[in-house]
Amino acid sequence: MNPQGLLASAVINIGLAFVILALFSISKKQPSNAPIYYARRLSQDPENGTFHRSFTLSRFLPSISWISCASRVSEDQILQTSGLDALLVIRLLKFGINFFMACSLIGLVVLLPVNYSSRGGPPSSHKTMDSFTIANIGKGSNWLWVHFACLWIITFYGLFLLYKEYNDILIKRIDRLRNIRHRPDQFSVLVRQIPICVDHKARRCSVDHFFSKQHPYSYYSSWILYNGKEFEDLTDRAKYITRKIEDLRKRSTVKKHNRKPLLSDVSHGNSKIALHEEKLREIFHRIHQLQGENMLKEVPVAFVTLKSRWGAALTAQSQQHSHPLQWITERAPEPRDVYWRNLTISYRILPLYRIGVFVAASLLTIFFAIPVTAVQGIAKFEKIKKWFPPVRAIELIPGLSSVLMGYLPSVILNGFIYVVPFAMLGIAKFGGSVSRSQVEIKTCNMVFYFLVGNVFFISLVSGSLLEEIGESFTHPQNFPSRLASAVSAQADFLLTYILADGLSGFSLEALQAGMLLLDFIKSHTCGRGEGNPYLYSLPYFRVIPVVSLSILIGSVYAVVSPLLLPVLVGYFFLGYAVYVNQIQDVYETVYETCGQYWPHIHHYIFVGFILMQITMIGLFGLKSKPAAAIATIPLLLITIMFNEYCKMRFLPTFLHNSIQNAVENDELDEKSGQLEVNYKNASNAYFKPSLQPLNFTEFDSTLTQPSVSSL
Repeated sequence: MNPQGLLASAVINIGLAFVILALFSISKKQPSNAPIYYARRLSQDPENGTFHRSFTLSRFLPSISWISCASRVSEDQILQTSGLDALLVIRLLKFGINFFMACSLIGLVVLLPVNYSSRGGPPSSHKTMDSFTIANIGKGSNWLWVHFACLWIITFYGLFLLYKEYNDILIKRIDRLRNIRHRPDQFSVLVRQIPICVDHKARRCSVDHFFSKQHPYSYYSSWILYNGKEFEDLTDRAKYITRKIEDLRKRSTVKKHNRKPLLSDVSHGNSKIALHEEKLREIFHRIHQLQGENMLKEVPVAFVTLKSRWGAALTAQSQQHSHPLQWITERAPEPRDVYWRNLTISYRILPLYRIGVFVAASLLTIFFAIPVTAVQGIAKFEKIKKWFPPVRAIELIPGLSSVLMGYLPSVILNGFIYVVPFAMLGIAKFGGSVSRSQVEIKTCNMVFYFLVGNVFFISLVSGSLLEEIGESFTHPQNFPSRLASAVSAQADFLLTYILADGLSGFSLEALQAGMLLLDFIKSHTCGRGEGNPYLYSLPYFRVIPVVSLSILIGSVYAVVSPLLLPVLVGYFFLGYAVYVNQIQDVYETVYETCGQYWPHIHHYIFVGFILMQITMIGLFGLKSKPAAAIATIPLLLITIMFNEYCKMRFLPTFLHNSIQNAVENDELDEKSGQLEVNYKNASNAYFKPSLQPLNFTEFDSTLTQPSVSSL
C-alpha cells in the first residue's frame, strides 16, 4: 500500500470518528434518548430526574464531557456496580495502554531511526512505508541486533505486566467471592446422570437418599428438574396472546382519542379481543390439566443445596460414585446464569454436540477466507492493474484509488467481522454448556481463533501471494527475501484495520446507532410503550476477542513496524473511554463469573507473544542473521515456561473454589449469624423461570409450580 492510501484511510477514519462522537455527545444530552444512553441507570432508578433537562443551547453542542467523566471512574466503582467481569474488559484495555506506551517509546526512539537510516532493503522500499520497517534493514546487517535487544526487552516487560495482572485479578476474585458470599451458587452443586430410585421409580427420591447417606452433615435439600417442553410452549403462547390483547386495547384507545370511531370498527376490535381471550382460556385450561395430571417428565439433573460453602466445594470437586458416569457433580452457576435448555441434554452425548460445534466453527472460519482474500485483492490495486488493465479507469478520478486501497478494504473486512461473533454465539449455544457465561467464554475462544486465522494469517498470506505471485514463478530464488519484505509490508493493511476497528468501531459502539434506529421505528409505529430502557448485557464475546486481536497484531509488529504502535495507544485510550461509559450507563450485569474470563485473556496475549517471537526468528533467518534467530529460541522457551508456571500458580483458583476460602467465608457468616439464612435462600433459588406460576393482569391464575420438586 502506498503512503497516499494509508493517509486516506487515516483521514477518513479520524474524520468519521469525530463526526460520530460529536453526534453521540449531542444525542446523549437529549432526554428522549435516556432509555438508550442511560439504560442501566434508569433500570436502577426509573424516577431519576437527572435526565429531564430543560431546554438549553448546550444540549445541541458537541462536547467531551463524557470522556472526562469516564476518566474519573475508578476501578472500585466499576467493581461494585458492574462486577469483576466488566472490570476485566477495562483491565484488558489498560493492559494495552501500558504495554504499547512502553513499546511506542522503544519503537519511536530506537527502532524507527534505525529502520529509516538503513539503506539495505529492496529499492522499492524507499518509495513506500517499508522504509520505516525492518524491511529496510539489509541482509546480515548488525543493526538487526538492535531489533533483537528490543525484542527481549519488550517480551520481558510484557510478561511482567501479564504476571502482575494475573496476580491482581486473582486477589480481586478472592475478595469478590467474599463480598458476595450470600449468592446461592456458593452453597449449590449441579448434579447430572442421576439414576432412578429402584423402590420409588423416581429420580427425586434417589437424590435425597444418595446425598443424605454420602453427605449426612452438609446436605440440606435438592431441586430435581423436569422437561416441561409442552408447558413452556403453552406458557410462551399465553404470554404472546396476552401481549396481543393489550396491544389491541391500546390501539382501540388511541382511535377513540383521535377520532370518533365507527360502530363497525368497535365491533370488529371487540370481536378480535374476545377471540384471543377465548384462546387464552383454553391454554390456561390445558396448563391446569398438565399440572393436575403430573405429566412433566423428570430430567436426570438436580441442584443440590449444602449447609456450608465447605460442603459445596467438597461435593462439587470430588467424584461421588465409583462409576464415573453416574452422580457427576460440578459447581452450580448462579441462578440468573443458568442456561436451562442445555440441562435437558444427556451427559453421555455431550461430546457429539461439542464435536458438532467445533466442525461448524471450523467450516465458518474456512469459508470466511474467501471474502478476506477478495478484500486483499482490493488492497493490492497495483497488481490488479497488471492482471486486469480496464480498472486503470479508476485512476482518472483523483484520490479514488487511494480511498479504494487505503480505506475500503478495512471497512469491508470490519463489516464482515461484525457479524461473526453473533454467528459464533449461535453455534456455541448448541455445545451443551450449562450457563450463559460458559457459552460466551466458548464463543470468545472461537471468535479469537477465527480472527487470528482470517484477519491475521489469511490477510498476511493472501496479501503476500497476491503481491508476489508473478515474481515467485519467474525468480524463485528471490522468494525468501521477498517473503520477509511482504511480512513487514502487510503492516500497512493491518494498520488500516486497527484504524477502522478502533476509530469507527469504538465510535459506533458509543453512538448505539442500531438502538437509535430501533427506538425511532418503535416511536413512529407502535410507540415506545412506557419508556422502558433498552437493557442489554455487555457483549464479552465480541469485545474481548477483538481487543485481544489488536494486542496480538501490535505484539507481532512491535519490532517489525514501530509506526503501528502509537496508533494502538490511541486505539486503547478511545476504547477505555467508550467502555467505561458503556459499563456505567448502558450495559446491564446479567451474570458474574468473578473473573473466569481472565485465564482466556491471558492465553490470547500469550499467543500474541509467541507469534511475535516466531515471526522474528523467521525474519532474522531471512535477513541472513542466523545467530540472532538461534539466540531468540531461548526467549521463546522462557515465554512458554512462564505460561506453564502461570497455569500452575493461578489457573486452579479460577477453576475451583478452595476449601480454605470456603471455610473462611463460612466462619464470617457464622459470626454474623447469616449462614443458615444464606443456605436456606439458596435452596429456593434454582427455579426454572419459564415454568414459574403464570401471572397475567386480566386473569388471576393460581397455578402450582411445575418445573422442579423440592425435597
